[in-house]
Amino acid sequence: MNSKLSCSRWAALPGTENSNWRPALVLLVLSLFVRTYPAWAGDAPQWMRALVNVPLPAHDEKTNAILLFSEDLFTVQSNGKMKRIERRVYKILRPDGRSYGTIRADFDSESKINFIHGWCIPAQGKDYEIKDKDAVETALFGVIDGGLMSDLKTKLLTIPAADPGNIVGYELEQEVRPYVIQDVWAFQHENTPVREARYTLQLPASWEYKASWLNHPQTAPAGGSGQWSWSVSDVKAIKPEDDMPPWPGVAGQMIVSLFPPGGAANRGFESWADMARWTDHLARGRLTASPEIKQKVNDLTKSVPSQLEKMRVLSRFMQKEIRYVAIQLGIGGWQPHAAPEVFTHKFGDCKDKATLLSTMLQEIGVESHFLLINTARGAVTPETPAIRWFDHVILAIKLPEGVSDASLVAVFDHPKIGKMLIFDPTDEWTPFGQLRGELQANYAVLVAGDGGELLKLPQLSATLNGLDRTAHLSLSSTGVLAGDFVEERKGDYGTRQREALKSVSKDADRIKFIETLLSHSLSTFQITKASISNLNQPDQAFQYRYSLVAQNYAKSAGNLLLVRPRIVGSNSSSLLETKEPRSYPVEFDGPCKNTDTIEIALPSGYEVDDLPPPVNADYTFASYHSKTESAGNSIKYTRTFEIKELSVPVSKVDDLKKLYRIIASDERNTAVLKPVSH
Repeated sequence: MNSKLSCSRWAALPGTENSNWRPALVLLVLSLFVRTYPAWAGDAPQWMRALVNVPLPAHDEKTNAILLFSEDLFTVQSNGKMKRIERRVYKILRPDGRSYGTIRADFDSESKINFIHGWCIPAQGKDYEIKDKDAVETALFGVIDGGLMSDLKTKLLTIPAADPGNIVGYELEQEVRPYVIQDVWAFQHENTPVREARYTLQLPASWEYKASWLNHPQTAPAGGSGQWSWSVSDVKAIKPEDDMPPWPGVAGQMIVSLFPPGGAANRGFESWADMARWTDHLARGRLTASPEIKQKVNDLTKSVPSQLEKMRVLSRFMQKEIRYVAIQLGIGGWQPHAAPEVFTHKFGDCKDKATLLSTMLQEIGVESHFLLINTARGAVTPETPAIRWFDHVILAIKLPEGVSDASLVAVFDHPKIGKMLIFDPTDEWTPFGQLRGELQANYAVLVAGDGGELLKLPQLSATLNGLDRTAHLSLSSTGVLAGDFVEERKGDYGTRQREALKSVSKDADRIKFIETLLSHSLSTFQITKASISNLNQPDQAFQYRYSLVAQNYAKSAGNLLLVRPRIVGSNSSSLLETKEPRSYPVEFDGPCKNTDTIEIALPSGYEVDDLPPPVNADYTFASYHSKTESAGNSIKYTRTFEIKELSVPVSKVDDLKKLYRIIASDERNTAVLKPVSH
């Protein structure tokens, strides 16, 4: 749900081989840049040749490639100029490993790639070399997710003969001028074991550094007197799992912050307060209201009686009238545009929209503060050192004295500032007072003037997010099921429907979701009528109403009828039904509570012979309850599924698997009807 709700300056962490991009990128390059690369004869460098016969680290038969050697050298020269050198050497094991022969290097106006060279050492024959002049340059990967303009560019270089059994490698040198002097040594990778990885830091006299390790034991450096080196070996690959924590939360890495002498402004962060002060400095002078903004605030709020309703009016204006469009050039990737500029053009990215809303709130006497957050919960935790791993900006709005309402649930008490409401001005559909699931129980940096801190945002009640389904149905003696359904979708459940239907104009297309839902639960059916409600009223539950006829729903067994009380929808999952044991926690999108209340009128001449047993499964992270009852000439099926904790640790995944199996069994259970005895 965050396709246009985040505005990261860089799509990935620094470096060239964040592995998620590889398969799609290679296909894209082949389709967009059809080009024949020359296979130049050229000896590979000695640091590559030394790896030809080294033993491989442990791996399985599905491993596409081994990273034999990884070296990163970060150098600060005496004049303050900085450069990074990368060296990588891969042994290709399987055909899918050919993607490791494509080098991707990202750069922008503040960083220059001096050269890229690539080599292939084939199992038989002469070495191949590919040179910088054969690289393809594109801005394609910087203009995504609502981005209109960016100076982010990518160089792509394809090494010849990246075939199984061969060794490919490259060397890259890049000049860098970071706004904050930090570097990330990301030495653990997805699906790719690492034989050896090194990182070398070279600094002028009087410079200092701080190295922080994540998801790996701390390793002491070798050397000193201006040059330090770290190394790790036999690093296991990260095997992707569905619903696992985000990559920064699990991968081994070292974050290096650099500190020039004299307290220079361009330095690494020592704390979250440093980052908050840096962000606050970038925004200074940009939250001043123009006469046009003042007039607009007055026009929107002059007839609104209460302070709370004024805040709601301004938030709706921001959600509906200011489009998400990102223009990120140079420092513009981090610095918001001035509020008057955003207001005039009626567009901006997340930090721009937060800036304009904060400015408008000031005009009605309401204080607010930036919150820097990563939309992937778990990317930043209390263990993470201060680093710019945030892709989104939202607001913490100080609630004025006397402002209180039951609808304001995304609230927390700050010991100094007081009650603060968390609101995302970029989120078009989540109403003022609530917060979508991915932001709940997430960590964010509060930017509060002279400093700031890392805060954990509140987790809301599960009752605010989920599906409530009711149905009144009748069953015929021939097994035909017919009747009416009402589905109310709250919170993120409603948001997903509104986003999907935003550009849909035909009524027939608006019910395709219902058709898909029913097709997963019913073998044959016909929708006789359908409608939607509250499409553009996000403060109310989105609603589907539909009627159906399902032939042969009840199955005959002699003179008995077998009918499944659970008609539509599933709360079970095959997530954990894998051969290999789970390695990482299971992460949920957010708390939710789903309910079903299904009444089925029995066919004339039939009565209940047997009903499924009730189910009561309670765990700390989730619960499931169901009951099937006989009520006169009907059966009534009720169930509730609730997610209470947003992360299930590995120690509890067997319980989660057990819960999903309990749910799946209940969803298959049948009631037995028999002819009425006379």
